[in-house]
Amino acid sequence: MPRSGASVSRRTRWLMIGAIVLANAIGTLVVVAFALLVLPKPDGEVDGGVLALNLGLAGLYVLIAIPVGVVWGRRLVEGGRDGTGAWLAAERDPDAAQRARVLRAPLRITLMQLALWIPAVVAFSAIDAIVSPLLGLGVGLTVALGALTVASFSHGLAELALRPVVARALQHHAPERRGVPGVATRWLLGWTLGTAVPVFGLVLTGIVAFTNVDITTTRLAIVIVVLGPIALGFGALVTLLAVYATVQPILVIRRALRRVEEGDYTVEVAVTDGSEIGELQSGFNAMAAGLRERERMRDLFGRQVGADVARQALEQEVRLGGETREVAVLFVDVVGSTALAARRPPEEVVALLNRFFADVVDAVEGSGGWVNKFQGDAALAIFGAPLELDDKEARALRAARELRARLAVGSAGLDAGIGVSSGLAVAGHVGAERRFEYTVIGDAVNEAARLSELAKREPGRVLASGAAVARAGEEAVAWALDGEVTVRGRSEPTRLARPAAAG
Repeated sequence: MPRSGASVSRRTRWLMIGAIVLANAIGTLVVVAFALLVLPKPDGEVDGGVLALNLGLAGLYVLIAIPVGVVWGRRLVEGGRDGTGAWLAAERDPDAAQRARVLRAPLRITLMQLALWIPAVVAFSAIDAIVSPLLGLGVGLTVALGALTVASFSHGLAELALRPVVARALQHHAPERRGVPGVATRWLLGWTLGTAVPVFGLVLTGIVAFTNVDITTTRLAIVIVVLGPIALGFGALVTLLAVYATVQPILVIRRALRRVEEGDYTVEVAVTDGSEIGELQSGFNAMAAGLRERERMRDLFGRQVGADVARQALEQEVRLGGETREVAVLFVDVVGSTALAARRPPEEVVALLNRFFADVVDAVEGSGGWVNKFQGDAALAIFGAPLELDDKEARALRAARELRARLAVGSAGLDAGIGVSSGLAVAGHVGAERRFEYTVIGDAVNEAARLSELAKREPGRVLASGAAVARAGEEAVAWALDGEVTVRGRSEPTRLARPAAAG
């Protein structure tokens, strides 16, 4: 069950508080480690009192800066008209300004942390410069490294903490990249902590070596031993944050793509990122929506013209015109439809016809044919076009017998005359360039329609041409030849056949 907006807001608030506290704690640890173990100190100018003063002021500053950062950070994310608190609590979709504020929140948190640490850089540089200008420079640079560390961690942790809120904000919208750092910035921050800070410490040690400060082999070894774990530990941690923030959404998209490949077009992924990753997530959702619409149109198209015709139209170029094909035709026409329409309401007539045509479709498609068109209260079914069938006559005759059996038990509440014929016909797309349909035209179609008219007066309600039965193979034993008739529109007589049971 989806979380409520208030629940998401509370969870994000605590995650943001934890991110701010953790980032400042790590930055403080880096500063202390550099100050005590790495930073070379001018001989004779730094005593225990200076060190104690620096550590005391640092502790006091951090105790003040963290609560200020927590309150300030909450206001940046939740406060004001555009803050998350308003629209999350109201369970509504945020507007453009509110979405932009959510996406830019990690950057704003990072800048806020720098704003808190920069005064510390200035203050400690000034205080220690009174004792020694070189000490002031070293301490100032050390605190600046701590500020970079806090900024790097703050950005990565804030992105992770805000993901549920970003997902809510971008649920119905694509991410707006303006003013939002991208993947390159994320990795640059990882490089800053993992590479730039430790290397800068080594460079600082080398610079001091050119002064009158004596750097012993032991001191140099301590510098290397301290900077190594910082580079490996904190660098790996911030790099893992960048890796997770980049790779995890890609893995989600990869799993979703696998579901799409398996035919599940309902899949969507949450847009949890304002960077290029978010654009990729949003693009996947747009692609899936397009595939869903395409599949819906394809299904609708298939229902309108038949699955085989739809497949052929989608796979090949559709052109007006046709080709001569050997086909078997089944034509079915409702008995007494005019009187039925006069006696019953239109809604009831449509409902009866729909049930009737459902029986027609089941019988025809069950035998491998397809219903080419519905003509009021009649239906035309084709066997052998657009896909070739070797036993099309047998299939059409079998479908006629099955349909008659369905109608005999009154499943649709209607009766109908059924005619079956076979022969040459032209099958193809007929109409205009802007509006056409796939149909079958020819003597076999006319003959089947005329036989269905005659069948309405037959007890068994089914008539087939002798030519169709002659080509039906084993199905022919289920039919009996009996008489002939010259149907309207034809000059040659048609040999009649009825199901053997009805004969």
